[in-house]
Amino acid sequence: MSLNILIVDGNEKKPSDNYVQLGMDTQYDVYSKILQRLANNNLNITVIHPAINSDFIPQGLSLDDFEGVAWTGSLLNIYEDSPPIIRQIELAKKLLNTKNSIFGSCWGLQVLITAAGGKVRKNPNGLEAIIAKNINLNEAGEKHPMYYGKSKTFSSFCFHYDDTETLPDNTTILASNENSKIQAISFTNKYSKVWAVQYHPEFNPVWMSGLINQREKILLDEGIYNNLEELNSYKNYFSNIEMFNDLKVSLNISDNLVNQKMHTLELSNWINFLKNQD
Repeated sequence: MSLNILIVDGNEKKPSDNYVQLGMDTQYDVYSKILQRLANNNLNITVIHPAINSDFIPQGLSLDDFEGVAWTGSLLNIYEDSPPIIRQIELAKKLLNTKNSIFGSCWGLQVLITAAGGKVRKNPNGLEAIIAKNINLNEAGEKHPMYYGKSKTFSSFCFHYDDTETLPDNTTILASNENSKIQAISFTNKYSKVWAVQYHPEFNPVWMSGLINQREKILLDEGIYNNLEELNSYKNYFSNIEMFNDLKVSLNISDNLVNQKMHTLELSNWINFLKNQD
C-alpha cells in the first residue's frame, strides 16, 4: 500500500525561483525525489506552499489524509513574525493535533518547536554552513528509531543561522554538536509523532555544490571557508565526488556525508516507521 506524504515547502517564491534559475532543484523537489527514491517510488506526495499564499490547501484536501508530513528548510527566520511565517506556525499547530508522523529538517524543526511552545533564536555561535561536523548521538539518540544503523558520530549537510533556545515540554534531545546543542529532537503531541533535525539529510552533494556556488559571498564573508580556493575545492568535490575523489582525504570528507545510504538513513528509518504504523 502506498503512503500518503505531505511535503510542506518552507520557502517563499523568490528563493525557489533562484534555485531553478541556477539549474538546481527547489528544496521541495529535493525532498520529494529522495523520499520517492528511498521508498521505491511508492509514495503519493502532495506539496503545499504556505509561505507563498494564504490559500495553500487545495480544495478537497484534508490534513487527515496523510500518514507522513515532511517539512523543508527555508531562508526565513522564525522570530520575524511575517505572514508567511505565521501561516506556517498555524499550520504546524493543526498538524500537531492530527494523527500523523512529521519529519522536519532545519526550518522544519524550528517551525515545529515554535508551534509546540518552544523558542528559536539567532545562534550565538554564528552560521553553521555546508557541513555540520561531529554530530554526536546521546544515549536517547542511539536508541531512537530515527537513528537505527547510524554512526554515533557523523557529519551532515546544513545551512542555518538559527538554533533552538528553549524546547517544548516532553521533548527529547537526540543529538548535538559544538555549534548547536540541539541537532535532533523528538516529541509526541496528542497523536502526532515528531522527528526533527537541525541539518539536512535530504540534501545531496551535487545540490550542495550548487548552493556553495549560489552563496559564495556569504560563505567567504562568514569565514566558513578561508579563501576562494578552499571554497572551490569543496564545490568541485561535491559537484562530482567520483571525478574528484582524490580531494576526499584532503578535505576530510567522511563516508557518512557523501554515501547516500548512510547520509539519508534518518529518512529511510522514518519511511520504515510510517510503514509499520497502525
